[in-house]
Amino acid sequence: MDNRVNEYIEKQMAPQKEICQKLREIIISTFPNIVEKMKYGVPYYGNKYYIVALKTHVNLGFSIKGLRKEEITVFEGSGKTTKHIKINTLENIDEKKIIKLLKMIK
Repeated sequence: MDNRVNEYIEKQMAPQKEICQKLREIIISTFPNIVEKMKYGVPYYGNKYYIVALKTHVNLGFSIKGLRKEEITVFEGSGKTTKHIKINTLENIDEKKIIKLLKMIK
């Protein structure tokens, strides 16, 4: 684990802090050997996923390279290479769905 990611998460306000912690846990438990680092000021995982705490929610971002058009529709955002899902509360985290989305990214 990257200490800079720890610092990023620790400085967040509730509920974003707890949401970030839980998403990090899910990513690392799903891919125990994934490389965690700070990139563009936010936690990045294997250049495939990112977590960004915003004012009212947290985005879990995904690289969409190699996905089919119908697979991309499950995500939000207008990015050409990345999309995301929004999480507003800790209770809104659907761990099974998130793991499925994480594994969909090649």
